[in-house]
Amino acid sequence: MSEGVGVSPPVKEGEKYKVKIEDIGKEGDGVAKVENFVVFVPDTDVGDEVEIEITRVLRTLAFGEVVDRDVEIEEEVEEDLEEPEDTPEVEEVTVDEIELE
Repeated sequence: MSEGVGVSPPVKEGEKYKVKIEDIGKEGDGVAKVENFVVFVPDTDVGDEVEIEITRVLRTLAFGEVVDRDVEIEEEVEEDLEEPEDTPEVEEVTVDEIELE
């Protein structure tokens, strides 16, 4: 069974999104992704952070137009997972040291 069959696109015509242009398509349009769904955006370059309005939605891709070029996109920051300072130390034990009953 094909991947994505029967699944509706995560974008709709008229919706607005803040996106970062990740690539340039064959026709020269910028390529952004919304929930891993490809959106082509004309008149953009790689690295541009823009607000777009979706103008056309197909099954596997969409098209959008820039409505604002002066946007900042907050990137998800992975937090460093550090052990709390009050974590008790655990003694390491090897299998050879364990006596089985």
